[in-house]
Amino acid sequence: MANDLNQILISYTQPDFEEKWMEIRGKLYSAAAFDPASDEAKKIAKIVLKNKDSDVAKFTKEFDDVELTPEQFRIPKEELEKAHNQIDKDLLGAIRKSIKNVRKYQQEIFIGNFKHTGIKYTPIERVGICVPGASAPLPSTVIMCAVPAQVAGVKEIVVVSPPRCKGTIHPVILAVCHELKIDEVYRIGGVQAVAALTFGTETIVCVDKIVGPGNKWVQTAKRIVFGIVGIDSIAGPSEVLIIANDNANPAYAAADMLSQLEHAPGSSVLFTDSQEIAEKTLEELKKQIQQLKRKDETIECLGKFSKIVVFEDMNDVIRSANIFASEHLEIQCGEQSRKIADEIKNAGAIFIGDYSPVAVGDYWAGPSHTLPTGTTARFASALSSNDFIKATSIIEYKKRKLTKSSKDIIRLAKTEGLDAHAKSIEIRQQKK
Repeated sequence: MANDLNQILISYTQPDFEEKWMEIRGKLYSAAAFDPASDEAKKIAKIVLKNKDSDVAKFTKEFDDVELTPEQFRIPKEELEKAHNQIDKDLLGAIRKSIKNVRKYQQEIFIGNFKHTGIKYTPIERVGICVPGASAPLPSTVIMCAVPAQVAGVKEIVVVSPPRCKGTIHPVILAVCHELKIDEVYRIGGVQAVAALTFGTETIVCVDKIVGPGNKWVQTAKRIVFGIVGIDSIAGPSEVLIIANDNANPAYAAADMLSQLEHAPGSSVLFTDSQEIAEKTLEELKKQIQQLKRKDETIECLGKFSKIVVFEDMNDVIRSANIFASEHLEIQCGEQSRKIADEIKNAGAIFIGDYSPVAVGDYWAGPSHTLPTGTTARFASALSSNDFIKATSIIEYKKRKLTKSSKDIIRLAKTEGLDAHAKSIEIRQQKK
C-alpha cells in the first residue's frame, strides 16, 4: 500500500511533470462534465411528469427497495416530533448552536433589506431541499440549506430524502426538521424526488427552487429540470485543495486530506512549493490512513482522486489554485496565509490558517457548506440567504422625465427596427 501511494506525489523536478499536471487538470474538469446518467435520468423525469405519484412509488421501490403508497410519502408531524423528543440532548444542543451560528452569519450578509427606489427584493415562495440518504445521517445539510432560506423569508420549505434508514428517513434528520419548524418532509429521493418537486404530483405541490447535495443521479436531475425551476448548483463529488508552504503542519494537512476522502468519492489535492512538506505529508497520510474505520474506501479515493503537487514557487501554486477553482481551499502557510488568500480569485470557500479545517465550515462557522464543485467556483458561489430572494426592477417615469429622454429612446428603437416601440414613446409626446 505504501508504495502504491507514492504515485500521488509529483514534482516540477520530474521530467514528465507538465504531462502529469495537465492530466490532473483534465480529470478535474471532466468531473464537471454532463454525466452519462443524463439519458436515464431524463426518462425517469418524463415518466414522473406523466404518471406522478404512482411512478414516484414505483421508482422508490426499484431504487431504494422500499414499498410506499403515495399517502406514505410524507412523514407525519407526530413522527417528526417523536424523533425530536428522542434525540440525544447533547447532540440537540450542538445542533442548536450550529443553527444559531448559521442564522447569525446569513442575516449579516443578507442583501434583501437593501432599499432603493429602482429595485425590490422578494423571497422565493416555495423551496425544496434534497438531503442525501447515505449510510450516515446528514443533519448539517438541512441546517445549511434551510436556515439561509428562512433568513431570506421563504415561507414554504420542503425536505426530501430517500428512505434508507429502516424504510424511512434517519431520525436525526427528522429531529432537525422539527427543530427548524419544517413539517413538510417526504421519504423519497433520487431523480423521482427532483421530478416530483419540479412538476408536482397528486400529493406533492411543485416548488420554485431546488437546492442541496446528492449523488450523480440527483445532480443530473437538477441539471435537467433547471429552467423549469431554479437550482443552486451541480454539486459533487466533494473536494479540497490545500495550499501549504514550509510553515505547514504535515499532520494537519494529511488529516484534512483524509477527511474529504471520507465522502467516498472525494478528492483531496495539496499544492506546495516545499518538497519536504510534500514528502512529510505523504508519510502522514500513510500513517493516519491505518487508523480510519473506512480505510479501504479512503485508500481507493486517495489513489484515484488525490495528488500532492510540488511547484517551483508560490506564484505557480497560486496560479494553479485559481485554475483549479476548488470547492474547499485551505491555506496553511503560517503568517503568509492571509496574504495568499487575498490572491485567490476562484474558490467556493477559503479556510485560512492551521486552525480552520473544512469541518469548521461544514458544521459550525456560519457560511453554508453547499458549495460549487468541479471548477465551477470560477463563476458560482456558496449557497446563501441571498440565493432565496429575487430582484425586481422598478421603473417609474413622470411626463417631464419621459419628454426629456424621448428623442433618444425613439432613436434607439428605430435603429433596432422596432417601430411600435418608438410609437409607444411618440404617442405620449403628442399634444392633447
